[in-house]
Amino acid sequence: MVYEADFNISDEFGEVGAILVENEHHSEMFIKEIVLDGFLSDGPLTFSCESWVSPNFDTQDKRIFFSTKSYLPSKTPSGLKKYRKKELENKRGDGTGQRKRSDRIYDYDVYNDLGDPDHNPDFARPVLGGNKEYPYPRRCRTGRHKSKRDPLSESRGDNFIVDLLDGDLFEGFYVPRDERFSQAKESTFNNNTAFSALHLVAPTFEGVIHNRAEAFPYFTEIDSLFNEGIHIPKVNRNLFDIIPNLLKAVADTGNHLLLYATPKFVNSDKFGWLRDVEFARQTLAGVNPCCIELVKEWPLKSKLDPEVYGPAESAITTEIVEQQIKGVMTVEEALKQKKLFMLDYHDILLPFVERVRKQKGTTLYGSRTLFFLTPENTLTPLAIELVCPPIDGNPQYKEVFTPAGWSSTDLWLWKLARAHVLAHDSGIHQLVSHWVRTHCCTEPYIIASHRQLSEMHPIYRLLHPHFRYTMEINALAREKLINAGGIIEGAFSPFKHSMEISSVAYDKLWQFDLQALPADLIHRGMAEPDPTDTNKLKLTIEDYPYANDGLLLWDYIKEWVTAYVSHYYPGAESVQSDEELQTWWTEIRTVGHGDKKDEPWWPVLNSPDDLIGILTTIIWVTSGHHAAVNFGQYDFAGYFPNRPTIARTTMPTESASEERMEQFMKRPEAELLACFPSQYQACLVMTVLHILSSHSPDEEYLGDIIEPSWVTDPVIKAAFDKFQGQLKELEAEIDRRNHDKNLRNRNGAGVVPYELLKPFSEQGVTSKGVPYSISI
Repeated sequence: MVYEADFNISDEFGEVGAILVENEHHSEMFIKEIVLDGFLSDGPLTFSCESWVSPNFDTQDKRIFFSTKSYLPSKTPSGLKKYRKKELENKRGDGTGQRKRSDRIYDYDVYNDLGDPDHNPDFARPVLGGNKEYPYPRRCRTGRHKSKRDPLSESRGDNFIVDLLDGDLFEGFYVPRDERFSQAKESTFNNNTAFSALHLVAPTFEGVIHNRAEAFPYFTEIDSLFNEGIHIPKVNRNLFDIIPNLLKAVADTGNHLLLYATPKFVNSDKFGWLRDVEFARQTLAGVNPCCIELVKEWPLKSKLDPEVYGPAESAITTEIVEQQIKGVMTVEEALKQKKLFMLDYHDILLPFVERVRKQKGTTLYGSRTLFFLTPENTLTPLAIELVCPPIDGNPQYKEVFTPAGWSSTDLWLWKLARAHVLAHDSGIHQLVSHWVRTHCCTEPYIIASHRQLSEMHPIYRLLHPHFRYTMEINALAREKLINAGGIIEGAFSPFKHSMEISSVAYDKLWQFDLQALPADLIHRGMAEPDPTDTNKLKLTIEDYPYANDGLLLWDYIKEWVTAYVSHYYPGAESVQSDEELQTWWTEIRTVGHGDKKDEPWWPVLNSPDDLIGILTTIIWVTSGHHAAVNFGQYDFAGYFPNRPTIARTTMPTESASEERMEQFMKRPEAELLACFPSQYQACLVMTVLHILSSHSPDEEYLGDIIEPSWVTDPVIKAAFDKFQGQLKELEAEIDRRNHDKNLRNRNGAGVVPYELLKPFSEQGVTSKGVPYSISI
């Protein structure tokens, strides 16, 4: 609707910098923009609002909308100063009370809402954040009442709120009103998809798959999910609206067919999951390309207490490695030439093995997987080590498996060991590379930006598009994905200890300065500084698609940020004297990431270069890094044998009974299928991954849409236009690389091209497209 009103402004009024709005309707109103016309000397003046305004009976303050002209605090026109201050005060709140759905208050709290002990004592979970045992970033405060069984935790009993007009449920976790999904995302794509699907999918599968633990009897049964589907009677209407591309009506019946879309990976090479070279390739060009690291020390050795976890020395010996590389070079030469690489999940997982194994239906090891770099710049796996600490009076179990076995038994044991490692990698990917490094650690940046940076601050306006929908997505994740009894706990190896592992990873592995792509690559030994190179880096593996494309994107982001910052901050004094900016950075370090406030690695904020580095890192994490680890999930893991989320059985060689070994020898395929996710787990995860990998119709891709405040400043608009052009060049460059036959990690028979960092995409599951923000 368009509302029109006439009013008079005196000639002496001066430049219009803000508009006050009061909503006298009975319900909230979304204001897209306000246009002032009729000025004698200037054209129309547009205020881009894009915000919900509550009725006046629900709020005491009129809403204020600032013009698109940005001001540093010291340069704020006198007439706007009190409104600038008042708006920040309103968004901070007073830290008390339970938040209402209409609130626009941003405040901090610990993760004390993942458990639900009032509903089920088994759903009690430790508080993450605010304590030494489980450090964690902060999330948005809701202020709900405390659990009756656990006074340290919030109650989840009032999460579901019914909309009496249509009977639908909507997610009851508070997020500030403007952080919620747009109507387009809700109705066209979402209909609260992430919430509704998770709420509806599980009961649907329970009605069809009666035994949650039942394995697939044959691999052909897995294939049938893509070519025959699952008949589902009495499909909930909302579920059909949410995943119409997976649900198909069966003619002349009241039933529906859940027919999974065939992932690109399977279309390219149905048997690729069996190939070791593909297993290795995906560490560089798959959905979790940021965990592979250079082996810098030999022999491999754990840093855990040997009195608790057993001998620290790895069972992967020099002899095993040299046997696998067949005399090409010695281990000493391989280390010197930087030929050995590793996925090391030993020390992060081993402390959880005993507790995880007490749960029914899962198991866990600490693991190391060693790779060798071939002359073709591809990796080949050499060995997998699986370790179990001393448990129940038994000594430490430690065994090494190799791909070049001497018998069919050795080769099947290798396949089983690889399934365990893939389950470990899936868990670390979802809990650390994806959740902690992007969703979780970004929420404090969003809260601090709203609390300390005025909406007319140029840095607020630079960051704002990179925070779109993230708080809503995170709230939905706390509701159904990472909560007690949620999808992660039901389908990933650690089960109820999953979020504790993410806390340990945050404690031991996360540093703000290492979230910058160049610093991350150097830290993992995947690159070294090189002043002569265009990117000032030399990659250890030249054909590393994630790094190759990522560094180009990083450079373009940094160049755009540099132009933007330089326009507003001519020197160090202008940065140091910006009170809003300094308070923003202080609050991120000491409150939002308060459990790490005393770490020495936090960047200082004393100069434009400091600010450029901080902003580039935040923008990279919310755009490039998240895209790289999110939008390929269905195409790489939709066919779950390629990336199982759970390993449910121990290796048959670990304290194996004669009966089990006999069964393994007779039908090793059944042993592998029993280790894989159950039918229920697989169907549930595949559906969720399809949702998480999808782009919505209203997706805003990096560099595609220009913010209104950038348009009105010629210098900023010119810089953005250049950035936009560079992203289009990146699209073409990625296409060129994918057609280069010399780049074997992204080109070859059956190889899926690496497109996860292509900036633009169509809607749906495409395995490409880099949105501004963590929007799903």
